[in-house]
Amino acid sequence: MKKILFIIACLCLATVQAQNSNNEALRKLQMAEFAITNLYVDKVDENKLVEEAIIRMLAQLDPHSTYNNAEEVKKMNEPLQGNFEGIGVQFQMIEDTLLVIQPVSNGPSEKVGILAGDRIVAVNDSAIAGVKMSTEDIMARLRGPKDSEVKLTVVRRGVDDSLFFTVKRDKIPILSLDASYMIQPQTGYIRVNRFGATTAEEFAKALKALQKKGMKDLILDLQGNGGGYLNAAIDLANEFLQQKELIVYTEGRAARRSDFFAKGTGNFKQGRLVVLVDEYSASASEIVTGAVQDWDRGVVVGRRTFGKGLVQRPLDLPDGSMIRLTVARYYTPSGRCIQKPYDNTANLDGRTGGEGGQEKYNQELTDRFNHGEMIHADSIHFADSLKVRTKRMERIVYGGGGIMPDFFVPI
Repeated sequence: MKKILFIIACLCLATVQAQNSNNEALRKLQMAEFAITNLYVDKVDENKLVEEAIIRMLAQLDPHSTYNNAEEVKKMNEPLQGNFEGIGVQFQMIEDTLLVIQPVSNGPSEKVGILAGDRIVAVNDSAIAGVKMSTEDIMARLRGPKDSEVKLTVVRRGVDDSLFFTVKRDKIPILSLDASYMIQPQTGYIRVNRFGATTAEEFAKALKALQKKGMKDLILDLQGNGGGYLNAAIDLANEFLQQKELIVYTEGRAARRSDFFAKGTGNFKQGRLVVLVDEYSASASEIVTGAVQDWDRGVVVGRRTFGKGLVQRPLDLPDGSMIRLTVARYYTPSGRCIQKPYDNTANLDGRTGGEGGQEKYNQELTDRFNHGEMIHADSIHFADSLKVRTKRMERIVYGGGGIMPDFFVPI
């Protein structure tokens, strides 16, 4: 009885503290969480309860406001930060077996003699082949602190017996550029797969190398590029635009408009430019593409881009988890909002709630295909209200989400 009275007293104290915050919604939330944790008939996991509440709240907002636990945050950041610690192989799972597609050049695996086509069947004497192990579990076994060692059992085509290697883990670079080469005389080709911490540096290096080979015109391939860091997109767009030309601006209810301009220090401000995009080109890719199109700097070829133009601000929580909260939208220089429409307030069956809106949002690319948009250009219709004109040549381009290419290529 004393314990119950104590809990009730604490509940009252929590209520008083919440009242001091002068926020009725916050008081309500605090009281509910305190009551469930302390008075519910069964013991509950308070951390899990709070996490679920955060996830449910964010689901009511938009498709890109998300919560990630501490482990997810670490994995999420690796592809953008430019490196991770591991054995250095690109691999694919084929019939429950890890097939080495290619060892990273000058990486730990290449140094000990692992070759493309090798099959890794065991890690530290623990079988990973034929045991239906998830890719994440396999990666967890291959990765580890720098200078730590891992023993690999390898099966190689043409060799009867298994091969054994001891690999010393190291920092493995994650490159943003998949390829850069001369596709024909005077025309270079560069493919960028993400916008990470090293993208601008990698691109500048590749650009300089191609220019030494006589490149006058450039094909920039952003197909399948899902985005990344805003600064990397601004740095890349800067390579093509003149000084003080607007690259992108952001604006939100509580976030004042922020303009980002080219510095005029780029190394490809002259010469013909073609940007390749598709329905999986998103976010930072759309910023670069929109700037190139709006300033009539080059032509865009492919299919309408994904339409991800919401700005997330990362909010780090004490336990290493993170909320990525949408605080603004991206706009191209002509004022087009990159974000495609979404509705997180209604489920597919008409009930209120964000999860159905998320499902509908995720199905949008499938809907595009079913409507014929990815096969026939004349299946794409824009309202007159979405018309805007480019900055130099005053060509008509369209808003409404994503970047519509100047030249359509069917899937």
